[in-house]
Amino acid sequence: MQTFSAHYASHIEEMQKRTKEALVREGIDGLVIHSGQSKRMFLDDNNYPFHVNPQFKAWLPVIDNPNCWLVVNGVDKPKLIFYRPKDFWHKVPPEPNDYWAAYFDIVLLTQADAVEKHLPYDKARYAYIGEYLEVARALGFDLVNPDRVLHYLHYYRAYKTDYEMACMRQSSEIAVAGHRAAEAAFREGLSEFDINQAYLRATRLGDNQVPYNNIVALNENAAILHNMVTDTDAPEHARSFLIDAGATCNGFASDITRTYSREQDRFAELIAAMDKVTLDLIEQLKPGAKYLDIHLSAHQHIGRLLTEFEIINMSPQDAVEKEITKTFFPHGIGHFLGLQVHDVGGHIADDRGTPNPPPQEHPFLRNMRTVEARQVFTIEPGLYFIDSLLADLRSSPESKYVNWNIVDMFKPFGGIRIEDNIIVHRDRNENMTRELGLQ
Repeated sequence: MQTFSAHYASHIEEMQKRTKEALVREGIDGLVIHSGQSKRMFLDDNNYPFHVNPQFKAWLPVIDNPNCWLVVNGVDKPKLIFYRPKDFWHKVPPEPNDYWAAYFDIVLLTQADAVEKHLPYDKARYAYIGEYLEVARALGFDLVNPDRVLHYLHYYRAYKTDYEMACMRQSSEIAVAGHRAAEAAFREGLSEFDINQAYLRATRLGDNQVPYNNIVALNENAAILHNMVTDTDAPEHARSFLIDAGATCNGFASDITRTYSREQDRFAELIAAMDKVTLDLIEQLKPGAKYLDIHLSAHQHIGRLLTEFEIINMSPQDAVEKEITKTFFPHGIGHFLGLQVHDVGGHIADDRGTPNPPPQEHPFLRNMRTVEARQVFTIEPGLYFIDSLLADLRSSPESKYVNWNIVDMFKPFGGIRIEDNIIVHRDRNENMTRELGLQ
């Protein structure tokens, strides 16, 4: 709490500065940022879990309250319209009195549809920022989510304030506790479902509070990159375990992956080798480096492992050139991390939103920016034995370079991914994951 409070004033100052420049570019007076509202399920009387607008939680740690609004102009004290209804069906949030509350002029809103009297009268000079376009139109906003504003804010969101970094360190600490509990549950022989429950208990987060659906995979399921349907029954023999799971603190995410083998076998050796690859790639994550180059380096490393473990019978360079490494490593090396797990701004070249898409050869790479200080990344190389991709390789002319008996030996283990969360500083990398003791 004291750490967040100590850095919050400078965070608000930076948010004001960015907002003022974005408004100048658009030629308007201010932004009205909507936290969002509850969505009713189709033909039902229940709502989907609420997820706050990232542009709203960029300002303050109110992440679970719909129907709130911010009015900001980059100069005056921001106005927070805080929804606090009279409601005996649901828990009503307390009046704001935390460390951040003093930085806002706060108005309490008891009826969601009575917000208009608290909003600027001349809405032609303000832009609505949010998801609910029909609400914006009904309230009289003509300018909705203007590109010049969003491109600017998204681009600079890559540079984290001290407050944001403090939140992400705490988020990482929470997630590390969950990972330790999940590994212990795997060692006990529990099912994917029960391992996930162990993770949630340790983090004190519910399924709808973690930043993304946890990926919990035993054996062959580790070859499913987004294995989010957990088996309730434990396998007769759990050979391997992959968990990709994060946590949140004040709306900021962590995103960590680890892979384990039950025995000290050849697969365990491959995990250890992949761990060294992750650390080597993190060393390349320095100001001035191109993120694409780190991704290309990952393919060189994967080619080397495929050769060393006799999965293929060709040189690492040839494996890359013939694109065989893509069969075993089909995703990008990582992404920006922050208010969103796959944080925005990775595919624009500047603060005006000039497109900078990934090359056609590597379409899943989520970031094309040059690495700079105060940016936060994941680094997550992987090596998988995916049935559909292996089938394509087996039917290609390159099949002759693959030792299919070795592939068949590794397939029951599914695959490997090792993912750390890194703050890049001018003179060093801060590996939040490792510095918290998760090896």
